[in-house]
Amino acid sequence: MSVPRLPLRDELFLLGHDDDTGQPHIHRQALALGLAGAVLVDLFLTGRIVLDPNDDRPVDGRWLRLYSDQPVGDLIADAAIAFVRYGRPAPPVKAFLRAFSEDLYERTRAGLVAAGILRQTTRRRLGGLARTDTYLATDTKWAVVARARLRYLAQGRDQPDNHTAALAGLVATLGLADHLYLHDDSAAVTAHLQNIADQHHRTVRDITAAVDAAVGDLATATYR
Repeated sequence: MSVPRLPLRDELFLLGHDDDTGQPHIHRQALALGLAGAVLVDLFLTGRIVLDPNDDRPVDGRWLRLYSDQPVGDLIADAAIAFVRYGRPAPPVKAFLRAFSEDLYERTRAGLVAAGILRQTTRRRLGGLARTDTYLATDTKWAVVARARLRYLAQGRDQPDNHTAALAGLVATLGLADHLYLHDDSAAVTAHLQNIADQHHRTVRDITAAVDAAVGDLATATYR
């Protein structure tokens, strides 16, 4: 029985966390920027948004345009459509990533809990005075299947579709290749995944580049 494919942001969220502990592999704000990029990629792949083709600014500053405002039927994706539709002026890519990512980590996690893919557990320490909430997968198949598709790409065993190629680009950009559990050099795997992603849609490459720039801004701000 095949496993239904999750939205790109949900797969990225699962790959961004440890299967056993539920702890994020990278800073939550950086992951949230990646999730926002994943939302844009899914909207592009489903024919909802485009990047302004007449905009000669750097990729992270290019404007988002609606190609179709038809709802997707997904709360987060439809919220992103509304964000682009009612933005005045239309938001540049990096501005969208920054604004839409503000609570996207929590919204994505809540959606996975509602879908029964994650479950919340509470751990008490210090005699019950301190409480820690942890979110663990109810079934690791979701992350395992997404991770397997990327491993097959990295090993040259499969040809990527647009969804998996985009996931490869986001995983490479966010530095998550270490957590695919390959024994190869992580820098080489990252470069290979990025090369695979670069051979697909230019718009997806541009959105991923904007995620990279936004994460870089986040890192720069941390050290100021």
